[in-house]
Amino acid sequence: MERETVFVSDADCYLFGQGTHYEIYKKLGAHASYEDGKKGVFFAVWAPHAASVFVVGDFNGWEKYEHPMTKIHDVGIWSLFLPGVPEGSLYKYLICTEDGRELYKADPFANAAELRPGTASKVTNLAGFSWKDDAWMKERDRKDPFSSPLTVYECHVGSWMRHPTGNALSEEGFYSYREFADRLVKYLKDTPYTHVELMGILEHPFDGSWGYQVTGYYAPTSRYGDPKDFMYLVNTLHKHGIGVILDWVPAHFCPDAHGLQEFDGTCIFEDPDPRKGQHPDWGTRIFNLAKTEVRNFLIANVFYWLREFHIDGIRVDAVASMLYLDYGKKDGEWVANKYGGNENLDAIEFFKHMNSVVRGEHPGFLTIAEESTAWPKITGDVRDDGLGFTFKWNMGWMHDFCEYMKLDPVYRKGDHYSLTFAMSYNESEKYILPLSHDEVVHLKCSMLGKMPGYEVDKFANLRLGYTYMFGHAGKKLLFMGQEFAQEREWSEDRELDWFLLQKPLHAGMLSYVQDLLKLYRKSPCLYEIDDRWDGFAWINADDADRSIYSFYRKGRSTKESLLFVLNMTPMERTGFAVGVPVNTKYKLVLNSDDEKYGGAGKFRGKKTLTPTGEECDRLPYRLTFDLPPYAGLVFSFTRE
Repeated sequence: MERETVFVSDADCYLFGQGTHYEIYKKLGAHASYEDGKKGVFFAVWAPHAASVFVVGDFNGWEKYEHPMTKIHDVGIWSLFLPGVPEGSLYKYLICTEDGRELYKADPFANAAELRPGTASKVTNLAGFSWKDDAWMKERDRKDPFSSPLTVYECHVGSWMRHPTGNALSEEGFYSYREFADRLVKYLKDTPYTHVELMGILEHPFDGSWGYQVTGYYAPTSRYGDPKDFMYLVNTLHKHGIGVILDWVPAHFCPDAHGLQEFDGTCIFEDPDPRKGQHPDWGTRIFNLAKTEVRNFLIANVFYWLREFHIDGIRVDAVASMLYLDYGKKDGEWVANKYGGNENLDAIEFFKHMNSVVRGEHPGFLTIAEESTAWPKITGDVRDDGLGFTFKWNMGWMHDFCEYMKLDPVYRKGDHYSLTFAMSYNESEKYILPLSHDEVVHLKCSMLGKMPGYEVDKFANLRLGYTYMFGHAGKKLLFMGQEFAQEREWSEDRELDWFLLQKPLHAGMLSYVQDLLKLYRKSPCLYEIDDRWDGFAWINADDADRSIYSFYRKGRSTKESLLFVLNMTPMERTGFAVGVPVNTKYKLVLNSDDEKYGGAGKFRGKKTLTPTGEECDRLPYRLTFDLPPYAGLVFSFTRE
């Protein structure tokens, strides 16, 4: 390491106070430094209303007042250089408040933390990791995310797979980041997702929060190893062509005593008015986005993960709770904005600021909003009063899909338009279609458990549902275990039920999802045009009585298109006719009823069909074949 002296300058303080110091994490926190020829650690913390601040740790026997810090600027930053502090040391800040209390706080900018239930921060050095992903990083910022394939494997490290009898890292048997990386890459070799979305990486005290109540925004959780172990995970995935998205939680933080709540004895991260600063339903604290330093803390955090850990995107949790002042609140529990409305004007400006600077510098970096309302222009251009996100989760599509698929097929005709409705607003945003962890917890059943009928019917329905999902406009996300039809709801307390892959139906489901992913990756018509009717055309969206859907997808770079025909009932339709746009060969490339996937194998027609010149579905040609029960058929053809 170079003999670098770390210090906080007046310029640092000025930019932090302005909310535009995007590398403030290099100054605040604990950093290896040299002063007067001595090696040590430079500590700096923002605590503007503290009466005094001390560094305490295992290097000084946790002695209260041995190492006082100096307040170096009116913005409220305190600092201290301590020689001889070794890497790996545990520490906290002892903050003496103006009203005489003593608070022991973890470092908001710490790069590592003690394994829970410990709550101390840990001195660490991020330098020295040998990255091998230069080609990936350059290509990422050249790539157009909208016309590129995007399939996301949402994953929780601690419950994806575990050691059977525990290990040195944890009694729960968690895989380390390195073990997880090697095994995940091996697993995804034949299940070719483009990205992995990781839940619960930011340090958090309670496993049951899944990482959505954070204490350490700048620390990869110590449950699975240290920061360089996490770098190994990202580097390994990149070397194998897989991007990494982090769940990111700027909406709220947990109220644990060692965390951000009333950090210096006053509410510097949250608003002191509980109507603005607290979520009554979640028991959490809301970031005060009116403060420039708080906005800086969060925006710099995105740059931190992007620059120091090469993260490729963030999925922003609970965006709706940030945009609406009355989200989850009753009358009297919230305060209107200056115009009398329920819009959070500070959150709007925060998102515009964040997306402008992050995506402006790194256009291939993904910012994805989990937003559950009809708030306009989530993915709209900031210059057109949009919020500037790359993509938005289509929660409406997810809800309609799940509600429809769990219906007994005799009732599906009455809800037919649930599966066509999303295309009516598809042009309003740039969407990802999510079947996330939220759909398979809290008594909602697994995806397989939602399906109607006997066991074989459930599998047939789920294969059919996935076919519809991959054909529909929008990028794709599946939660771990859904690819092989996990039977139980997800729990963070156990690994996935991998033993199910010994059963033919589950192995067949995995094989089918793998083939769906491969078809998606090699078919530009499925991803090049996702937000306009140029890329999607209904053939028959109105066949409610038979619960059949037919449509085709079109690309930009190739004339190859894909025709989808979906039979949502257990009724075979002999002599079924579907209209087609051109007189050419139609080749069957995927059949969800194929025996190799666990289907009944009832499609007996030719694998290549030739249309006749009879009009059908308002199109000039028709294909005729026997459509099997619960079957999704995909044909490739070339447009003129």
